[in-house]
Amino acid sequence: MSVKLYVGNLAYSVTDQDLEDFFAAAGTVTSAVVIKDKFSGQSKGFGFVEFEDDTAGKQAIADLNGKDLNGRALNVSEARPQEDRPPRREGGYNGGGNGGGYRGGNGGGFNRGGDRRRDDRRSY
Repeated sequence: MSVKLYVGNLAYSVTDQDLEDFFAAAGTVTSAVVIKDKFSGQSKGFGFVEFEDDTAGKQAIADLNGKDLNGRALNVSEARPQEDRPPRREGGYNGGGNGGGYRGGNGGGFNRGGDRRRDDRRSY
């Protein structure tokens, strides 16, 4: 059974390949990923390494926790399962509803169609 490790305190210059090479001494690495910001592409300073078997993972934790990689002492531990997060709000730039404000909310969108009070007074 495979085991996934959390690796924290990574230098921003560390790549996926650097991480895989560093952990390869402890056993067969299935995957190694440095987590990056989705907009800037810069490393967030942590990553995950997956080992083929549990014993190699436990050995990596024992041997490599606190070891130096590119001038930073690593924090290595077994990864916890990702927690469920509440769904994101719909919308984005000027898109969501239920806004509030002086017009009562639930509008959303960029173009609200003008002022209704003025339209009601027109005679056709």
